[in-house]
Amino acid sequence: MLYKVREVVSRRDLRKFIRFPEVLYKGCDQYVPPLHKGQEHDLMHSAPLKYCKRRMWLAEDESGKTVGRICAMINPRYNEKYGTRRVRFGWFDLINDIEVARALFDVAETWAKEQGMDEIHGPLYYNTLGRQGMLVEGFDKLAPFSCLYNYPYYADIVRALGFEKECDWIQYRMPADQGEDDKLRAISDRLMQRYNLRVADFDALKKDRDMVRKFFRTYNECYDGTVYNFIPFTEDEIEEEIDQIMGQLDSRLCCVLMDSEDEVAAFGISIPCLSRAMQKARGRLFPFGWYHVLKAMNDFTNVDLMLEGAAPKWQNTGISAVFHGQMARQFGDCGARWALANPQIETNTAVNVWARYEHELWLRRRCWIKKIK
Repeated sequence: MLYKVREVVSRRDLRKFIRFPEVLYKGCDQYVPPLHKGQEHDLMHSAPLKYCKRRMWLAEDESGKTVGRICAMINPRYNEKYGTRRVRFGWFDLINDIEVARALFDVAETWAKEQGMDEIHGPLYYNTLGRQGMLVEGFDKLAPFSCLYNYPYYADIVRALGFEKECDWIQYRMPADQGEDDKLRAISDRLMQRYNLRVADFDALKKDRDMVRKFFRTYNECYDGTVYNFIPFTEDEIEEEIDQIMGQLDSRLCCVLMDSEDEVAAFGISIPCLSRAMQKARGRLFPFGWYHVLKAMNDFTNVDLMLEGAAPKWQNTGISAVFHGQMARQFGDCGARWALANPQIETNTAVNVWARYEHELWLRRRCWIKKIK
């Protein structure tokens, strides 16, 4: 069958682009639809678009039915930082037909080549925090709301088109109620006293915009140079994250450690699992989606670990024992049963922290790369 690829240029096209996965994954119990409004914001108005280029295309069959989609993005800050000429692909979904993928990648790569790019990799977002990584293990698992889900045939198709593994992100699942080891508790208490650390009042912190900015700058510092492909947030991106995220966080699932100079030493941000609620909302908060989301926000049985790290000067000091001990106590207090770690590059030694806890490999995601011919 011949497929036609056309660029997304109208609001009608954008609506088709956003809603295509709902048709593709209809009846799939593991797929979690993102909110339509959130997707529209990301594609049309998000802060990274102040410096990124992007184009979107739909693939259609002879009857005009949508059979695939792709977004190509060029992040000049990434290319400058790493000395590359790469285009990213994301929002990549399709029926099980390699010719659809070939048609989509052909148009995306042609545009990228016109822009001077010589490699393509993905699935990725504009920056480091977005939904990214193609699922290659864990297809029978419920997708976290903040992560992508895809059918197994995606990997077979991109591999057949010449893509190779660039990197993998892994996620571990563990009992959130396993408590704190007595030995670690003793170490944690000693470190708290030795370094004069304190647990910040998170409710007060998230209302202090200057302090939240400081938090995100610490996030930039602790990941820059240590996390593969990391791109530090711009000030505009920080402001956007503050507006979209901070007000929704629950202090019972978050922890920020401050040092004697009132600087952020380490942090951990978690949220209740929203996946089932988002499935019930079906991409919309209104008229009834908000009810399911609000109900899930107060159910701490399953939690997703979103962000965690330590400021550079506090790394390799044992502060992780303090942080994880505090989080274990908080999870116990709020009745959490299971925790799913955020995606972490498999080569990052930070993943070794889970070795001291009961855990199992739950999901594996891959970034693919190939040369543009």
